[in-house]
This record gives sequence, structure tokens and C-alpha cells, in this order.
Amino acid sequence: MDNSRILEAIALRQHLGARYNKLELVLAPHVLYKRNDSYFIDAITILRDGAEPREPKVGSYNLAGLSELTVLEDKFEVHPLFDRMDIKYRGNTLFMIDAD
Repeated sequence: MDNSRILEAIALRQHLGARYNKLELVLAPHVLYKRNDSYFIDAITILRDGAEPREPKVGSYNLAGLSELTVLEDKFEVHPLFDRMDIKYRGNTLFMIDAD
């Protein structure tokens, strides 16, 4: 899989449009990492099938399930729920959003 759109969205802090398990999503991706020989992004879900989620949270998305990736023009800030020091990122992080 070509991760260039994911890297671009993280680096530029731009929303990422994607399809994940038949759902149309708009994500604010914060980190790309590897876990158990699979690649994941952790992101705040902005829209799920056109609707805002009930509450914000950091979701983990397996890259194998993501398709139709598009970097959108909308920008985002680092979300306060994102913990860049989370142990799951230690030694597994490929690319992470810069700290403010």
C-alpha cells in the first residue's frame, strides 16, 4: 500500500478522507505505527458516513481496511485526547504529528 497520502495528511495536519469497512470517514490522523506485523493509524474521527460521532475519541485503523484515501484541504490541531507517549507507539512509530 502507498502510504504517501497518510504521511502527507499527518505532516500537514490535514484531514484524510477514506473508506474503512464500507464506512466513509473523514479522519484527523496523528500517528502511523506498526503492531503485530500490521500497519495502523490512530486518528480522531471527524465524520462517519457524513455524521459527527457522538463523542471524540482516538480510533485505531488498520491500513489493510483503508481505501480511497484522499488528503482534504481542512486542517486540524493536535487533539488533547492524543497521547504521543502511549506505550503502544514506543519502538513502533513510523511517523507522528509534530508536537505543538
